[in-house]
Amino acid sequence: MDHRCTRRVFLETLGATAGVTMGGSALLAQQLPAVPVPAAGTAPSGPPARQSAVSLIQGENRRKIICESLVAIEDQILPLLRTKKHVVIKPNVVSTQVQLAATHVDALHGILDFLAPRFKGPVVIAESSAGFTTEGFDNFGYQQVISEHKPLPISLVDLNEEGIYQTHTILNGDLHAVPVRLAARLLDPDAFIICACILKTHNVTVATLSLKNMALGAPLHSARRESNPWHDKRLYHGGVRQTLVDIMLTCQRLHPFWGVTVIDGFEGMEGNGPSGGTAVPSRIAISSIDYVAADRVGIEAMGIDPAWVGHLQFCAQAGLGQNDLSKIDIRGARIADVVRKYRMHDDIERELKWLGPMLEVPEKLG
Repeated sequence: MDHRCTRRVFLETLGATAGVTMGGSALLAQQLPAVPVPAAGTAPSGPPARQSAVSLIQGENRRKIICESLVAIEDQILPLLRTKKHVVIKPNVVSTQVQLAATHVDALHGILDFLAPRFKGPVVIAESSAGFTTEGFDNFGYQQVISEHKPLPISLVDLNEEGIYQTHTILNGDLHAVPVRLAARLLDPDAFIICACILKTHNVTVATLSLKNMALGAPLHSARRESNPWHDKRLYHGGVRQTLVDIMLTCQRLHPFWGVTVIDGFEGMEGNGPSGGTAVPSRIAISSIDYVAADRVGIEAMGIDPAWVGHLQFCAQAGLGQNDLSKIDIRGARIADVVRKYRMHDDIERELKWLGPMLEVPEKLG
């Protein structure tokens, strides 16, 4: 089968029903009790004034729409890609056993189909799973991409076993500053970082897409060979408010190194995500060099009120990307034509308490 993916083929496929849309869809009504929202304040920094491009592609072949979503914004990608020496693809392997919870190998194939005619340097697929990453690589068939995409030099790296890191400071559950170890490959100025994530609901952050995948995929835990185990990801889970702030702090650190994000919504997860939910056949792919804008479009496609997703709001307020739909250039399908209302996690009411005043010690979730 010919998996080549070009801009000409993409434009021919898109046809008269595609085109570029500006603006956004109305937020869907949510079936939950109202949560008090704090009064708006004046922030020292805000979202960028520039417009961000996000592709939104719909189709019945996961590999094909992933590639086409990248082709749709290749004018954004190529100027950045040409300045880099190697590519790092960061999948989401939150579970090493449940395929629905992890980046599908066909999503990786779609990314590599795009890269092959445009980049000849080394490509590393690198992840820091909460468990043993290599088990996920084996269970989900990641090894097959190496042989299929020759002569592109591809390797698989377990970031926990590699153990090369830079330190970063976050807040723990007691709101004390603590150091964490972030994977050095995700802070490499010579790398073009590709986030390969999924549309999923979450047990702490309401939804998990690009920002969450990068922020919680970067902290490491001890390698199998180490006699004194440690797990820096656990430091992020001291309470909902703390988790949301720490995701933003970590995204601030990682942001200068990001290349492009690809959100695989071919089959998303609703309910008790990020690993115990059920499948939703959304049949979409979303790509952007602006991770905030991509997540905003993804949240809309899931039928979730974006105001609920605290780390998205915080990252936008910190100036890490565009969260205003009127300033997002959506290339491909219209949000209104692809939206599916995802069922929320059973803990959603407790997750949303961050929206109101902090009257008590935050509950620990996740």
